[in-house]
Amino acid sequence: MNLAEFRDSPPGRLVKTKAGYWAFVPNPLPPAIAWSDELVTTLSEADRAIGELAGLGRLLPNPHLLIRPFMRREAVFSSRIEGTQASLSDLLTYEAVQLTLFDLPDDVHEVHNYVRALEYGLERLQDLPLSLRLIREVHAILMEGVRGETQTPGEFRRSQNWIGAPGAMLADASYVPPPVPEMWEALDALEKFLHESTTIPPLVRIGLIHYQFEAIHPFLDGNGRVGRLLITLLLCAWDILPTPLLYLSPYLESHRDMYYTLLKKVSTQGAWEEWLVFFLRGIVVQSRDAVVRIRKLQELRDRYRSMLQSARASARLLRAVDLLFERPVIQTRQLESALGVDFSTAQRYVDRLQGAGIVREVTGRTRNRIYRADEILNVLDKPIGG
Repeated sequence: MNLAEFRDSPPGRLVKTKAGYWAFVPNPLPPAIAWSDELVTTLSEADRAIGELAGLGRLLPNPHLLIRPFMRREAVFSSRIEGTQASLSDLLTYEAVQLTLFDLPDDVHEVHNYVRALEYGLERLQDLPLSLRLIREVHAILMEGVRGETQTPGEFRRSQNWIGAPGAMLADASYVPPPVPEMWEALDALEKFLHESTTIPPLVRIGLIHYQFEAIHPFLDGNGRVGRLLITLLLCAWDILPTPLLYLSPYLESHRDMYYTLLKKVSTQGAWEEWLVFFLRGIVVQSRDAVVRIRKLQELRDRYRSMLQSARASARLLRAVDLLFERPVIQTRQLESALGVDFSTAQRYVDRLQGAGIVREVTGRTRNRIYRADEILNVLDKPIGG
């Protein structure tokens, strides 16, 4: 770690451990924030953008149709920041085929765990406040059976970790987070900040918390993914969004270098304003992105239903259409189970959907076929305007 960069850092201090290395300990939140015109303007934009998304989410007749695929899109992008290559189609295909974990490619397994951890965290918020306990529980699911599973999943670290190039040792680290005793003090202060009353705007507060969690780096592995999960959990826990429809990972992944640069710049220079403007712009971009995708999906659903209703489709076939928006990659057995019909009836519905051009078979097999709704998947996965 370049000590000169951190020596006079406003948001923290250097400590020397008994082992002789230096580490950075962030000061408790909140910092003194310079409310520049740019920061105030960007916050106002973010409030408007997320407010529009929240309003749209409240008006959706079936928000669950979109929560599931949006959540999976977030899992793909957040995991991609950490180096995985799995695509949204890969994840949805795995869920359709329902392979055992032993057959699951490592990258898809990691992304699948992210989905499980996020779903668990959102459900757990119904009876447990966002807390260090919940963060540990989410981490345990995230790391189950994947690389890093030997690094005490679900437990805060008991030894020093560091950030650096692949294979870098402590002496070559670009950043060394707090030693264990100071880590616990910092975590205790962070949990207090999660629950204390404050006049800091909620979106700014979430940006502060995300930085602080990453600076503390309390796990031996998985800190980045847990930190990004926290953003979604906070948006829902604080009722900023009625349903989890906003995810920042696509924005952070597309600006990965700037993301890491600004996190470090807060630690070395106290560049809170730059970080918060970047973070809030992500809220704006991803809120608007989600609104466009939701409206495109609504239009697609209306078109499909209108097309089938004109052909005197049954109510169950229309429910099958809705199921495609939750599961754009599907097998007949899943339709059979979801609709409560026998296999031959479910296959007849699939054939109707295929005949209408809504799905296509992608395996070329005669058994265990997989069907994909390409238009739905494209709306979810392709860049807006692309």
